Amino acid sequence: MTPTPLANGFCFGEGPRWFEGLVWFSDMLGEAVYTVTLGGEMSTLDLAGHSPSGLGFRPDGTLLIVSTKRRQLLGYDGDSVSTVADLSELVPADLGDMVVDRHGCAYVGSQAREGGVIVRVDPGCDGAGRATVVAGDLDFPNGMAITPDGETLIVAESTARRLTAFTIAADGSLCDRRVFADALDGPPDGICLDAGGGVWTAMTLAHQFQRITAGGAGHSATAGGAGNSTTAGGTGTVTDRIDMGDRTAIACALGGPEGRTLFLVSSTDAYPQRLVGTKLSRLDATIVDVPAAALP
Repeated sequence: MTPTPLANGFCFGEGPRWFEGLVWFSDMLGEAVYTVTLGGEMSTLDLAGHSPSGLGFRPDGTLLIVSTKRRQLLGYDGDSVSTVADLSELVPADLGDMVVDRHGCAYVGSQAREGGVIVRVDPGCDGAGRATVVAGDLDFPNGMAITPDGETLIVAESTARRLTAFTIAADGSLCDRRVFADALDGPPDGICLDAGGGVWTAMTLAHQFQRITAGGAGHSATAGGAGNSTTAGGTGTVTDRIDMGDRTAIACALGGPEGRTLFLVSSTDAYPQRLVGTKLSRLDATIVDVPAAALP
């Protein structure tokens, strides 16, 4: 199935999420967060000066927003935006993507090409948050996802071209680091999980979205006209590919009424600095066989 355009006219989309019947995503260069209905109607939350990226929702519905260059985590309660945590003293580089667990803890990546870290921000009182570095020595940590049981976090390491998994301990710390899939076809960017254990991954320089399962096994879904299973390097299997032509795959999310709508954010270049002042990013949608994993 060919992806169908849902929204366009923004500069550089990132961090799509499905929540309460809407697709939410950031426009990092346009300094805004958008919502889009399945009918294509858009609304805008302006965030001048913040370069928003990763998004996530706490159990009370608060939208958490990563402010990349200010290295802050913001919170939006539907009325106003506040600073939840300032991570600038903890991280070696600008922030990127994020995932939020069922307790409201946010895991935020700092995107150093070498020596990147993941910071956990715990819910606090009066808008404050306690922040702790929970993983290091990562090669440009990017998209993240948590399994439905809440026990595993998967992160895309872009410059290493691999997906890495961690066990989430009872206290929220990360341990037991291991490879989920490596030697990928391109640098992975945004990711999301489905109910079959597959990770949909934006392969930027390969101009594709790919579904990857760990250890060479998994359910083979059908989307984008692909159905062949092929090995992704040393570990992992690519079960499906969605070819974006000359467009660069940036990030993806599963949602929709049945959890089978795959939302695809793409642009015309993998390097945001080359796209300043443009409005060439696009949000597409397509239907896949395997629905979204349950919320962690």
